[in-house]
Amino acid sequence: MSTLSLVSDYMNRTLVTLSPEQEINSAVHVLLDHKISGAPVVDKAGRLVGILTEKDGLRAALEASYYREWGKPVSAYMAKDVVTMDPNLDLLTACQQFLNGPYRRFPVVEDGRLLGLISRTDILRGLAENWG
Repeated sequence: MSTLSLVSDYMNRTLVTLSPEQEINSAVHVLLDHKISGAPVVDKAGRLVGILTEKDGLRAALEASYYREWGKPVSAYMAKDVVTMDPNLDLLTACQQFLNGPYRRFPVVEDGRLLGLISRTDILRGLAENWG
């Protein structure tokens, strides 16, 4: 592999995103409708402010069943400290980041703005294409 491909070459740019103000029940339906396990949460300027996962949705559902209401916004449940990946990272370094942590995908962020998502599958595809 003479020239390493970058995260930006293989990241998914077609994203389902949520807003921090969005009502949690609506956000859970977005995850279910798109059959995804989580989604980045972005503000009006396109900056990544969090991630909402199915587990966060479960917490919201449990709380809603106890209090008999869903009304809180996504910002009340999302993870705010999000581990991200740089778009200019080479695939081998990105692969190592996946191997060193529990995540199946990372938001790709530059200057605070969400550019895409990169998954384990994307990295594997990129490495396989570069080996071929």
